[in-house]
Amino acid sequence: MTSVLETLDWIVLSIYFLALIVVAVWVVLQKNKNTEDYFLAGRNVGWFVIGASIFASNIGSEHVVGLAGTGFESGTPMAHYELHAWIVLLLGWLFLPFYIRSGAFTMPEFLEKRFDSRSRWFLSVFSLLAYVLTKVSVTIYAGGIVVSELLGIPFWYGAIGVVVFTGIYTVIGGMKAVIYTETLQTIVLILGSIVITYLGLQEVGGWNQLQDTVRAVSPDHFNMWRPMSDPDFPWTGLLIGGTIVGIWYWCTDQYIVQRTLAAHNIKIGRRGAIFGAYLKLLPILIFLIPGIIAFALSIQDPEVFSIEKADRAFPMLVKTLLPVGLKGLVAGGLMAALMSSLASVFNSCSTIFTIDIYKKLKPNKSERDLLTTGKIATTFIVILGIVWIPIMERIGGGVMYQYLQNVQSYIAPPVTAVFLLGIIWKRVNAQAAISTLVAGLVLLVLRLSSEIYYQADISGGEVHDNLLYGFATINFAHMAIFMFLFSVALCISVSLATSPPDYKRISGLSFGTLTKEHKLENKGSYDTIDVVLSVVLVSIVIGILVYFTS
Repeated sequence: MTSVLETLDWIVLSIYFLALIVVAVWVVLQKNKNTEDYFLAGRNVGWFVIGASIFASNIGSEHVVGLAGTGFESGTPMAHYELHAWIVLLLGWLFLPFYIRSGAFTMPEFLEKRFDSRSRWFLSVFSLLAYVLTKVSVTIYAGGIVVSELLGIPFWYGAIGVVVFTGIYTVIGGMKAVIYTETLQTIVLILGSIVITYLGLQEVGGWNQLQDTVRAVSPDHFNMWRPMSDPDFPWTGLLIGGTIVGIWYWCTDQYIVQRTLAAHNIKIGRRGAIFGAYLKLLPILIFLIPGIIAFALSIQDPEVFSIEKADRAFPMLVKTLLPVGLKGLVAGGLMAALMSSLASVFNSCSTIFTIDIYKKLKPNKSERDLLTTGKIATTFIVILGIVWIPIMERIGGGVMYQYLQNVQSYIAPPVTAVFLLGIIWKRVNAQAAISTLVAGLVLLVLRLSSEIYYQADISGGEVHDNLLYGFATINFAHMAIFMFLFSVALCISVSLATSPPDYKRISGLSFGTLTKEHKLENKGSYDTIDVVLSVVLVSIVIGILVYFTS
């Protein structure tokens, strides 16, 4: 393999990495005095940086490689997951006030304050497991693809290289290094991706020509609303099941919420969420559409624009469309996305293990010991993620973004149910929370195991007449709905069958326990502009959903 980058590309790429190192070094020189500094950047981050960090954390490898891949393979149905910008608003308006009021560092810590220590322990371990199954393995896998394609080196060399470089500045600088380098990476990523979308549309002959070329071969490629009976992308599953996954990801996952917890107060955190929601609208334009462009180009000129695997669509566009210099810029954008998402998951794993597990076991350990433990824990999470990669490739039909949505659809329902009901309804108690979370884990293991077991038969079209095969072949998005309904029913039933919680202990952590002071505080935490911007964003989301209906 040979590198596709030329001398000028290497110069541009080097300047970018130098700027990244300068920012990281500046952050390190600020010193992390304690765990609040290291894990939450001292709770003193502005709304622009929070929003950019939310976007950069989310827009990682699964988008650069996976979303373009699914655009190439299947078209626009998966765009439902990219229109979750309105759910980011839900984080700012519904969940965040309760989180900040609780003073929690982590989501498991919030569950302990709202329920009990059992829920905290469960979510701590469950979150680390989820990171291995999704974020760590997916990001390392995508890093290997992008770096090997652009630099002409073997897959595993590229994967390990991205891990090492990112791990160094994350471990040394903590949350502050992650959140400020992500702001720089967001700018590079957006600019680079807009360039490739623009050049791709020019190459294919414009937007109308793109639609004509693609629809001639795949009539439904631009239709987000597939029939309910569609085996892969039923609209019911993507709209409702996708929302369940979205609430888990955007409103309860340490990986995202940690950025808003770094705010000085609720108003700043909410504005960061609103800004992040607007940025969240970009992936359809800068990642999904390029994947569809790659599909059209492979039809128009299969010799020049050939692709062996859907997940290589975006790197192919970089190699074939961009002139010297711009190729280096976009390569920087690609690596920025990979490193920002990896840096975020490193820091989130470190935070959860240190604060929610190690500190609970060793409450008398010094701040220095806690920081050291967090850094060591990250290394083990990364190793587990690497080990999972070969198994990951067997799920979701080999398309990375679909694999990610598959697994997240099984992880999300019980966690979403517990957080949502816990905040909305004060009657939900600790026994209901832990029962729902454990039952959800059992269903997750059963579904994943059965899907892996029957993967060869499913791919080959072989059908079995037994309950386990039927369970393994329920559409992943519909599965999320069934698991969520089961979790809600179980949580409500156990709550009503057992004693109510101590309402004084959970004061301010559920709508039914808000005091007059809490309500006044909420009213003073937003301005008219916050409401207007939120309404405009929801209108844009609805407009996009209406546009892609045929």
